[in-house]
Amino acid sequence: MTAPADGPPPPDPRAAAALCTLLGAPAELADPGVREAAERAAGLLRTGASDAELGAAYRALDTALRRTADARGLVNGSRGTSAPGVLPHLRVAVCPGPARCPRVERARDLWPAPQCAVNGTRMRKGRLGAGT
Repeated sequence: MTAPADGPPPPDPRAAAALCTLLGAPAELADPGVREAAERAAGLLRTGASDAELGAAYRALDTALRRTADARGLVNGSRGTSAPGVLPHLRVAVCPGPARCPRVERARDLWPAPQCAVNGTRMRKGRLGAGT
C-alpha cells in the first residue's frame, strides 16, 4: 500500500502552454468569467506562484471554459500544445519566461517571433531539438 501524497498533484505542464495560446486568441476570451480566470492564472504564472495556487487557478479556468460550452476545457490536447509533423530542422519560437511552458510555434526567418501572452514579450527563436 502506498502512502497518500501531501497535497494536490502538480499542475499539468501543458496548462501553461494552453493558457498562453488562449490569451493569444481574443475571441475565446469574450466571456468575462473566462477572461478573469485567464488573467488570474497568467498573473500567478508570472509571479512564480506555488503549484497548489497554479493548479487551483488552472482548474478554475478549465471550469469557466466548460461553463461557456467549450467542452475542450483548458488542456485535454486541444490548444496548440504540440506541433504535429514538426521535423528537427525547423526553426521554432519557444517560451521566453522564467517559468518555461512547453508551447512551441513555428518561427519564420523573416517574421518576428509570436508574442507570449503570459510574459508580454516576444517568444525566443531556436531550432527544434537543438537545446530549445
